Amino acid sequence: MAALPLATAEVCDANSNPIIAGELRALPPIFKIYGRRQVFAGPVATVKVFEDNVLVRELLQEKGHGRVLVVDGGGSVRCALLGGNLAQLAQINGWVGIVVNGCIRDVDEINGCDVGVRALNSHPMKSGKKGTGEKRVAVNIAGARICDGEWLYADADGILISRTELTV
Repeated sequence: MAALPLATAEVCDANSNPIIAGELRALPPIFKIYGRRQVFAGPVATVKVFEDNVLVRELLQEKGHGRVLVVDGGGSVRCALLGGNLAQLAQINGWVGIVVNGCIRDVDEINGCDVGVRALNSHPMKSGKKGTGEKRVAVNIAGARICDGEWLYADADGILISRTELTV
């Protein structure tokens, strides 16, 4: 795993060719910052769901081994896909971060966890529990394609996705 902190702005400045080639992408600045871990990086695990967090829980029950879970919730702001219990589960199981294209809840609990969380916003309503969705598939968040196994780097300046692990 890349040594932290890895400044995303410096990475962008030093990697114009991978950016032009599409090997290094920045997510649009639409995410709010939550959790105690403000800077995080790791290989990506993906899940695509809509207003249902059963598969999110299933993935977070696995050992994270320093990975980052990217949840494509379709940008829904009608319910939360992640709450305090799942953030604690992520911390216990060794996930370093979670990026949610959707909402979270239990913000105070999440802010107490040693995991980095990025989400569109918070919402008090819980999600459905039908178990619909897909794990480990390519997702598209605000025009950026993210594949299982790619690398994610996040800090206060933004979120980068790289096809490979970056070195500085």
